[in-house]
Amino acid sequence: MTTDSPGDASAAPSSLQPALVLVAHSGNDADGRRAVGELKAAVETRLGGVDAVAAFVDVQQPDLSEALNSLRPDRSAVVVPLLLSTGYRVHSELAHALAASTGRSVRVSELLVPDDAVMDLLAMRLRQAGLRDDDVVVLAAAGSSDHRAVRDVLDTGRRLASVLERQVTAGFLTAAVPHLSSAVETMRRLHPSSRLLVGPYLLAPGMFADLAAASGGDVVARTLLVPGVTPPAPLVELVVRRYRDAAGGMTLR
Repeated sequence: MTTDSPGDASAAPSSLQPALVLVAHSGNDADGRRAVGELKAAVETRLGGVDAVAAFVDVQQPDLSEALNSLRPDRSAVVVPLLLSTGYRVHSELAHALAASTGRSVRVSELLVPDDAVMDLLAMRLRQAGLRDDDVVVLAAAGSSDHRAVRDVLDTGRRLASVLERQVTAGFLTAAVPHLSSAVETMRRLHPSSRLLVGPYLLAPGMFADLAAASGGDVVARTLLVPGVTPPAPLVELVVRRYRDAAGGMTLR
């Protein structure tokens, strides 16, 4: 990976700006892939025609290496991870793919979080699901064996609690504790007369969203992206900001 001096990438013609590579989880789910594609299209439009490709860190293709190799050899690139926590995917998979991309100027942006836009979008999804003053909220995250990812999710729960002005309990769908089903059971025991809302801390539909929906909540909010629905403008703007912040000073080479 090479680096360049900072500058204003938005000032260059789109043909001279680095390509954008969005990296997301998708699982083997057509709706999740569609939602990521719709976000990519919205960001492309917002950036005025900057070349953008989507890559995946799960079973879907292309992976990051393939996406980078699909670009012209002289094309620089900015990788924006559409990931909601740090951990193995960031520190291992992305790093390995970037190390293999020799001869190309590549930068990786900051993650989407922490950022107020994501907190506001999580809160919006809960309100769209009918959040009431006496509801109990459980945040459903994918989970990871990496303590950094767990820490990030717990921090998100605290930030969301501040936005909603109520307690938010985080539960994990895999690899970390408390498991989502355990978190749901605990909150039901502590608040037997309250309705329980599950808020998926997930970018798009897929296996994890299906598991969150089956976790026992009375109401389950939608994921941040919903296929067939225009991607939320604050999320589009956040991706654009991450791209521009990382792309400063980069051109084709």
